[in-house]
Amino acid sequence: MYQHIWGIKDMHVRETASGSIIRFSYRVVDAAKAKVLNDPKLNPVLIDSNSGDKLSVPETENAGKLRQVADPEVGREYWMVFLNNNRFVKPGSKVDIKIGTFRADGLVVEPSISAPAVKKP
Repeated sequence: MYQHIWGIKDMHVRETASGSIIRFSYRVVDAAKAKVLNDPKLNPVLIDSNSGDKLSVPETENAGKLRQVADPEVGREYWMVFLNNNRFVKPGSKVDIKIGTFRADGLVVEPSISAPAVKKP
């Protein structure tokens, strides 16, 4: 459905930075349809489905908002991060992402990817 309507696939919501950041990523398959996701005028929001807590994209003085806003290109992966300082959102949480008219509901937060354990001889 997201590929047909919004021109994206391979959506992931993942905990990073020991849980203080939630990263939303997606791959573009139709740049025209996906344009709304990269619109710099829109303020993305991540909403925890159970509690209703809302997370926003942080903005730094030097880097600006921590999201990609370049015109989307087919085949490229794009991302944005949401500040989760109080760690309300955890792996396994169901969340909704809202960016202008785009809405993805019921996405499950994945745990951070850690390096595989190295076996000692």
